[in-house]
Amino acid sequence: MQLREDQIQRYSRNILLAEIGGTGQQRLLDARVLIVGAGGLGSPLALYLAAAGVGTIGIVDDDHVELSNLQRQIAHCTARIGAPKVESLAQAVGALNPDTRIEPHPVRLDAGNVAALVGAYDLVCDGSDNFDTRYLLADACVRAGRVLVAAAVLRFDGQLGVYPPDGPCLRCLYPEPPDPGSVPSCGEAGILGSVTGVMGTLAATETLKVILGIGETLAGRVLSWDALSGRFAEFRLPRDPDCPLCGERHRP
Repeated sequence: MQLREDQIQRYSRNILLAEIGGTGQQRLLDARVLIVGAGGLGSPLALYLAAAGVGTIGIVDDDHVELSNLQRQIAHCTARIGAPKVESLAQAVGALNPDTRIEPHPVRLDAGNVAALVGAYDLVCDGSDNFDTRYLLADACVRAGRVLVAAAVLRFDGQLGVYPPDGPCLRCLYPEPPDPGSVPSCGEAGILGSVTGVMGTLAATETLKVILGIGETLAGRVLSWDALSGRFAEFRLPRDPDCPLCGERHRP
């Protein structure tokens, strides 16, 4: 398929990059990405993927826009308070780039729908805000053979990883979720809104790299950011042969 003239103009700065070009831009337009969570992480994720020309973005979120969201969830606005977040985010993306089709899924991710949702997309981004969803999604991505790009934030800190289906996976890093109540939520501990913007944008960059097959992704590494000190840190994450999800005895 040949790019239209308006697409050549819209994506010209992408196309100028030798690592992308017209072929890479078409790959972006053909891509299908699932984002779980339409909040502080999902907002920059969806907007930057759409701006880059990702053709189809699925959004999973059963929540509605609240006033307290607007400190960080930049895809939403005051006029859309009370609206389903998937609809609000679809409006924001549509206003930015009509090339991108949003597939809204106004549901809570659970064991009954996760396999079908993950299987319908090429890769998955986790912008959720609870451990149950994170582990459910990580497990489903390994079983479906999908790359997972996962970001997490709390207070002034962020963490980002890319988890290929053959590992290392999230359970190589944290074999089991923490005990309920042992880690506060952003609603309990707070979050600096711009931290979600930085981590969501980094997650979008990793997602684009995976789609395009360029550069070195964070697979096998975990990136953390301390906003108060302004320092990034990175550590290696080898695949655990005894991992209960992607280890040798458990691989699908």
